[in-house]
Amino acid sequence: MKPFDFQPRTRIVFGSGSLARLGELARSLATTRAMVVSDPGVIRAGHAERAAESLKEAGFEVRLFDGVHENPTTDDVEVGRAAAADFRPELLVAVGGGSSMDCAKGINFVFSNGGQMKDYWGVGKAANPMLPMMAVPTTAGTGSETQSFALISDAETHVKMACGDPKAAFAVAVLDPQLTLTQPAQVTALTGYDAIAHAAETFVTARRTTLSQMWSRDAWRLLAPNFERVIGDPEDAEARAAMQLGASFAGMAIENSMLGAAHAMANPLTARFGIVHGQAVALALPAVVRYNGQVCAREYAVLASDVGLSPHSDDFAAEQLAQELIRLREIAGLAGRLRECGVPEDALPELAEDAATQWTGTFNPRPVDVPSLLELYRRCW
Repeated sequence: MKPFDFQPRTRIVFGSGSLARLGELARSLATTRAMVVSDPGVIRAGHAERAAESLKEAGFEVRLFDGVHENPTTDDVEVGRAAAADFRPELLVAVGGGSSMDCAKGINFVFSNGGQMKDYWGVGKAANPMLPMMAVPTTAGTGSETQSFALISDAETHVKMACGDPKAAFAVAVLDPQLTLTQPAQVTALTGYDAIAHAAETFVTARRTTLSQMWSRDAWRLLAPNFERVIGDPEDAEARAAMQLGASFAGMAIENSMLGAAHAMANPLTARFGIVHGQAVALALPAVVRYNGQVCAREYAVLASDVGLSPHSDDFAAEQLAQELIRLREIAGLAGRLRECGVPEDALPELAEDAATQWTGTFNPRPVDVPSLLELYRRCW
C-alpha cells in the first residue's frame, strides 16, 4: 500500500437547515467582524442574506462582498482584497458555488500575505497565517469546501492558476442541501457532472492511496445514481442531499490524490473558448476513461459494479464505464462533441499544447503528452 499523510482541516456540518447554525459555528473562530463573499445569483436567491442574518444574530458586524464572477479572476480577487482592507474582517465566509469559495481563498491569500495572486501559484507559498474561513456551498459540484486549493484565472492570459496551501483550507464547511434546491437546471447539470468526474478521476490517479480511494468511491456511489434523480426531479430532497455530500467527499479525494487528464483537457477549453468548466469536463471524461482503461481496468470495474453494471471482464470495464458517463451526459443535456461548442478542428493542436502544461495531467494514471492529448481531443471533436 502507498503511504500517506492525512490531516483533516475542515469540520463538516451536514444536514437540512444547517445554515441556521452558521453564526453559532462562527463564534468559535472569530468574535466581531465577518466578510461574506458571494455572487449576484446567490444573493438574489437570498442565501447570502440568510447567512449574514445568522452571523448578525451571533453578534457579528457583517460586510457583503458581491464581486464574484464565474471562473474568478485576479481582478475579482484584487477588488475583494481592497474590500477586506477597508473592512478589516476577522473571518471570511464564502456563500455560493466553487467560484465564491475559490475567490474567498484568493482574497485571503493576498489580504493576509500581500503581493499578487500569481505569487501563490503552486503549493505552500503563503508565509503568514491566514484568516479563518467558512464555506457554505450552494451547489453540488466543485467540492472546494473540502480543499485547500483555489483556482483563479489570470485576468490577462486567462490561464487558470491552482494556488494551494494548508492555511487556505476552510475551518468549517456548512452543507445545507436545501440551498441547492434553487440551482437552475443547467447549473445542476454542469456542477453535478463535474462532481462525478472528480470521483471517477481521483479513484485512479497515479497519486491515489487507500484513503483517497475511500473518499472517491463513497463520492461515486452517492453521485452517480443520484445525478439522474436530480435531473429528473429537481425537488428530490434526498437526491439533492446525496449530491451535495458526494461533491464534498470528492473534494476530500482531490485534496488527497489530485485529478487527471480530463481536467487537464478541460481548462484550455474554458480559457480559449469560454466553455463552462462542467461542460468542458463532460466533453473529455469518457474519452479519458477509455484511454486510461489500458492501465486501470480493475479500478474501473469497481466503479462500474457500484452502479449496477456487470462488466464481462476487466478489459471491458473502461468501455462500459465510458458508455455510462456518456449516458449521464446525455440525460443532463450536455454537449458531447467539441464542434458542438464552437471549437474548430484546427484549434486542437494548440489545445493539446496547453493541456500538456496543466498540473492535473501529471497525475493521470496513464502518462499523457502533446501527441496523446491531441488524439484525445480528436476523439472528442
